Amino acid sequence: MRILIVTQYFYPENFRINDVALGLKDLNHEVTVLTGKPNYPKGVFYDGYGFFKPSKETWKGISIHRSPLVPRGKGGGLRLIINYLSFAVFASLKSLFIKGDFDAVFVYEPSPITVGLPAITLGKRKKVPVYFWVQDLWPESIEAAGQLSNRNILALVNKFTKWVYRNSKKILIQSPGFKEYILNQNVSESKILYFPNSTESFYKVVEPRIDIQKQVPDSAFTVMFAGNIGEAQDFDNIIEAFRIILNTTKEINLVILGDGRKRNEIEQQIIEEGLNQNIIFLGSRPPETMPHYFACADALLVSLKDERIFSLTIPSKLQSYMACGKPIIASLDGTASRIVNESKSGRSCKPGNPNDLAKVILEMFELNDEERKVLGQNALNYCGDNFNRDKLLFKLTEILSGN
Repeated sequence: MRILIVTQYFYPENFRINDVALGLKDLNHEVTVLTGKPNYPKGVFYDGYGFFKPSKETWKGISIHRSPLVPRGKGGGLRLIINYLSFAVFASLKSLFIKGDFDAVFVYEPSPITVGLPAITLGKRKKVPVYFWVQDLWPESIEAAGQLSNRNILALVNKFTKWVYRNSKKILIQSPGFKEYILNQNVSESKILYFPNSTESFYKVVEPRIDIQKQVPDSAFTVMFAGNIGEAQDFDNIIEAFRIILNTTKEINLVILGDGRKRNEIEQQIIEEGLNQNIIFLGSRPPETMPHYFACADALLVSLKDERIFSLTIPSKLQSYMACGKPIIASLDGTASRIVNESKSGRSCKPGNPNDLAKVILEMFELNDEERKVLGQNALNYCGDNFNRDKLLFKLTEILSGN
C-alpha cells in the first residue's frame, strides 16, 4: 500500500508515530509523511531547521514533506493556537503540491485536531479515504489541560471536530473510553475502531547500565516518572504526596525524566520548598535509553489530573512502562486505572488526592523485591497480550486496506 501519514509532529521530535511509520515501511508499504518543522517540546526550531528549510527530506526510507509553521514558543495559550493554526493552514497549502498516488491517508492526532484540515484536503484532492487516529479528545482535552476556556471558541472547535470526523472514513481510538464521547459528537458507531498505542521495540526488560546507575541517586526505593511535564500530569498532587511521604521516611526518591512547559516552574518550586534532595530532575533523555533508566527504578509513576476527560484515556507511557516489566504506580481514574488493576501490575489511586498517592507509594515501598518482581512480570505479560507492536501493525494494515 501507499500510505500518506499526516502529523504535526514527526522525527526528530519524539512521538509514537515515528515508530508506526517505520513499522509500516518494514512491512513493505510505501510511506510518505506530511508534517511540520520540528520544535517540540522546547518551542524553537531544531538545529538545521527553520521556517523555510528544509521542505523535504528522507529518513530511513520514508519521504518527509515539511510544512512551515510558527513554533510553539513557551507553550502559552495564544502561542499554541497560532502554532496549531499555522500548521493547519501551511500544511493544507503544502498538500496541494504533494505528487503521487496514495491508497490511504492516516492521521495521527495527539493534539491538535486542526491536523485534520490538511489531511482532509489531501484526501479529497487525491480521492482516497482518511483514517483518523484520535489520541486526544477535542475540545474537552484542551479545556481540561488549561489551554482554552472561552466557551464560544470551544463551541467552534467542537464544530470543526465534528467536521473532521464526518469527513473521515474511520475513527481509530487509542482507548475504549473514547467511544461514548465521540458517539456524542454525532459519529456513527460503525466508524469507530479501537486501536491502542503499542510501544517501540526498544522498550523491553534490560539490565541497568553502570553509566546510567551513576545518574540515579542511591536510595532504598526509587520512583521514576518519565514524559511530559505539563498541566495535565498534576505535579502539584505529586509534590504534595512526596511532602507527606518524607514526613514518614527519607528513603524514597522521585526521579523525573522529561521536559514540558511547566518544568521550570515545578523545578523551582521543589528547590524553594527544600524537596530537591528527594525529588530529582534529570531532564530529557533519548527515548532509546529510557528502558535503562527504568531498570534503575523500583516503580514507575503515571499521573493525570482529576478531570473526566483524562479518565477516558490510556496515557501512552503506560504501555512503555509495562513493556519494561516494572511495577506501576498510577494516580489515575477510569480506563488506565482499570488496566493497572486488571493486569495486577501495581497500585492505583484516585487522582488529585495526595494522601492516597502517598499511601500507595508507601505500600509499594513496603513490598519485598520478589513481590515487586511479580507485579513487573504481570505488567510485561499484559503488555504482550494487549499492546504487542507486531500484532497492532498488522491490524493497522488491515484497517488501512479497508478490511
